[in-house]
Amino acid sequence: MAEDRTDASAQIEQALADIVKTTGAHLGAVYLKVPEDQLLRMVRVIGVSLRVARPWSMVALAAPVPVAEAAREGHPVWVGSHVELARRFPRTALALPYDVAMLVVPLSTGDTCWGALLQLWPGTRDPDPSRQEEEATDTGARLIGELLRQAAEEGNPLPPGELRVVEPPPARYEEPGAEITERLPEGMCALDLEGRITFYNRRATELLGVDESELLGARLWEILPWLLDPVYENAYLAALFSRLPRSFTALRPPDRLLAFYLYPDATGISVRIVPTEEAAVPDEEPAPAPEGSAVPAEEPPALSFEGPASPGLAAESGDDPVAAPTVTERTRPGALYQLLHLSSALTESVGVQDVTDAVTNQILPVIDVQSLAMVTVDGGRLQVVGSRGFPQEIVDGLQDRSLSADSPEVRAIMTGIPTFHPHIEDLRRIYPNIAVSPDTAACAHLPMFASGRTIGAVVLGYNRPHFFPPDERAGLTSLAGVIAQALERARLYDTKNQVALGLQAALLPGVLPDVPGIEVAARYIPATTGMDIGGDFYDLIRLDDTSVAAVIGDVQGHNVNAAALMGQVRTAVHTHASAGAIPGEILARTNRLLVDLRSNLFTSCLYAHLDLRNHRAHLATAGHLPPVLLHPDGRTEIIDGPSGILLGIEPEAQYRTFDVPLPPGAILALFTDGLVEVPGTDLDESIAEFAGHLAEADSQSLEELTETLVRRAAQAGRRSWGNDDIALLLIKVAAV
Repeated sequence: MAEDRTDASAQIEQALADIVKTTGAHLGAVYLKVPEDQLLRMVRVIGVSLRVARPWSMVALAAPVPVAEAAREGHPVWVGSHVELARRFPRTALALPYDVAMLVVPLSTGDTCWGALLQLWPGTRDPDPSRQEEEATDTGARLIGELLRQAAEEGNPLPPGELRVVEPPPARYEEPGAEITERLPEGMCALDLEGRITFYNRRATELLGVDESELLGARLWEILPWLLDPVYENAYLAALFSRLPRSFTALRPPDRLLAFYLYPDATGISVRIVPTEEAAVPDEEPAPAPEGSAVPAEEPPALSFEGPASPGLAAESGDDPVAAPTVTERTRPGALYQLLHLSSALTESVGVQDVTDAVTNQILPVIDVQSLAMVTVDGGRLQVVGSRGFPQEIVDGLQDRSLSADSPEVRAIMTGIPTFHPHIEDLRRIYPNIAVSPDTAACAHLPMFASGRTIGAVVLGYNRPHFFPPDERAGLTSLAGVIAQALERARLYDTKNQVALGLQAALLPGVLPDVPGIEVAARYIPATTGMDIGGDFYDLIRLDDTSVAAVIGDVQGHNVNAAALMGQVRTAVHTHASAGAIPGEILARTNRLLVDLRSNLFTSCLYAHLDLRNHRAHLATAGHLPPVLLHPDGRTEIIDGPSGILLGIEPEAQYRTFDVPLPPGAILALFTDGLVEVPGTDLDESIAEFAGHLAEADSQSLEELTETLVRRAAQAGRRSWGNDDIALLLIKVAAV
């Protein structure tokens, strides 16, 4: 069986190599779904090294990124440039700030999606893929999907935790031609896809100030401390991912400036090294790197990439604070971008639930942690705001734990010091009475700082021993800080939102009156942007035993002022209706009130007096959308009568009353523009489409019908979706 797995793996690797060779892509990768973790893992890659690929090797299936979208929704994703990437997938653009074009296609057989195939080209290519590229990609993706299916059916699926590099085509260069470079006045060297030096000339050793024996097989930044800077490795990564020339200037101590020019291809990167006093750049030099890629290192950066690991660096154990490493450890750009990628998921979160969902669904799988809990402090006790992976008894043990308890999460909160336990025995030795999940083999406790104080802690659990290198500790600690800030913003939002919703609930009718002879259903859905409060309103006013008034309107704006004015309009209409005024006069009186209030917000309003005895509706409208009447025979009618101007503009505006039949069994639909308006679509067409949906009511109850209409509006991309409120009022006249 192991042989079968080897064969399947080799065939997939060959298929991947054939695809990128045919399409001309310089990077290809196969991602597999890990359904139990809601994750995509890169299992094969060609065009970059394992070290370079690893920061991008795990993607949460729920994340708004190209690879996840292709696998999740089952359609290809083409992104022609980094500008388009930033517009459509800002999180990916942040994590991959290089000038690339990208195509991702799902790997599917039948109804099963196994993962996704990713390819990269330089961003300078044509804006659309060619027919040859599309056909080669489709053919190769089908082949890989079929190989994955066969391997799974034979009981030998490709292990999703194993990332392997597919060897690139053999180099075209032969050693006998190397004497050419010895005649040049510049330093020359070649790097493979791992960044290791595979060739150099003597001038390079002179300019770099190193012995020849140190160069071959080494990475420049490992043997030259003055190149230990993320900007320089970022230039290497930019050339590697974009396959476009890049350059940077570095200071060789004490005072010698060297210019490095990088020229990439599928097998590696050629590097020219020129003293700046000799670097009168000829025409063939690479153009300056685009914004967002390599830049000269004029200022020392706050973070830099990982240097050579220190053999003597021991893992922290117990509850000691993070020890200072014996050598300076730097964070690689790939790791930094991954941290920014994960952090951006939190910047998109609004409420506390959004933050916990982002952490548990998108961040937790990618940082390769099996269990996570977030605890905050409230009234001197811990409150679990989100968790995943820990058994319920562990979560229950954290809930309401006193700050006087002797526990690692309390210690992290009280001291502000993160603790890392590579082996769970370290934790048990320090806290012998603490309950530990049997699945936890290593853990970390990270304080969450926000607004200058510790607001809680993040608890991480690993199902196997886990060494925490310094760059990972720094990244996890920083991520805990970002989570804390997101939680603080979310708490503030939730508090404001509760106030807004309370105001909204007070201004809208809590319960519609029970009127004999009619059935009523209503929905109000606030805009999802802002504070979830707006000016759309509706009302049902019982006038006497055989008549009722229905009102709907829309005050301009989505803020507290709009909601306050909405309350005044609703009160005025209610007052004038109860006094027995006709519809046109009710709107005229309300209009004069709004003019007197000198508000700069205008209001649309539709008032309908329903005479249930005579089966007539008397209506007047102030610039509002026409209602739709569903007749008992299934025919719909858009009631488009004479309309006056919006309320609050002209003090002497007049509003005409008009009548329409209201037959038994009919349904009258009143709504605001948020339900029907679609950007770029004629409003009359949108209303006609809504009328068509209303005609499909069949035998649905009125409550079910309101849900159906609102859901269809969401599916059709109404409201932009979320930039406008929805108010919907349905009134069904009892059949005789």
